[in-house]
Amino acid sequence: MLVVEDLGRADYAISWARQKALLAARIAREVPDTLLLVEHEPVYTLGRRRGAAANVLAPQGVPVLQVERGGDVTWHGPGQITAYPIVALPEGRQDLHRHLHDLEEAAIRTCADFGLSAGRDDRNTGAWVAGRKVCSVGIACRRWVTWHGLALNVAPDMDFFTRINPCGMEVGVMTSMATELGHAPDFEAVKRALVGHLRDLLPHGPPPDDRTG
Repeated sequence: MLVVEDLGRADYAISWARQKALLAARIAREVPDTLLLVEHEPVYTLGRRRGAAANVLAPQGVPVLQVERGGDVTWHGPGQITAYPIVALPEGRQDLHRHLHDLEEAAIRTCADFGLSAGRDDRNTGAWVAGRKVCSVGIACRRWVTWHGLALNVAPDMDFFTRINPCGMEVGVMTSMATELGHAPDFEAVKRALVGHLRDLLPHGPPPDDRTG
């Protein structure tokens, strides 16, 4: 059972607080596995990588927040689908590299649904198109319950990425589905496709009242 909760357009603080609440409740087995979706208001987030703050070049009034996920600095904002799976990894699936791989695969399959060929970079996380990153992935895990997740660039204002070294890389490394396709795909259709692939790929257990086994 994977419940989908769509916050729509929201400040980062709202989804961050909701993630933390769901994380605690999932650890306590009070809620089912949940996929939280949000289209953020503009924000830069810093992962746990040392020196991430130095890769914020010119935020120009956009908030910069330190968060719990791995990785470096990235941007979230309008035109980007951010998906946060709060999922309890069962025995046999307690492998964070596999979880990252599954998130990447969901983004790759979603791009393919809209005629965009994406793949992986053996040296870096995320989904890539011709050497440029269309989807960023960064996770955290507590007691084998995951949080944070992926950010798929559908049709955002790419200027925001020029104010940072995204993921600690060169300014021009980021791209979007709209840039690569030459037109903006339907945002809600992309969201539905991404949800479908995440449901196919991610483990999701029984409802919390089923404590057998």
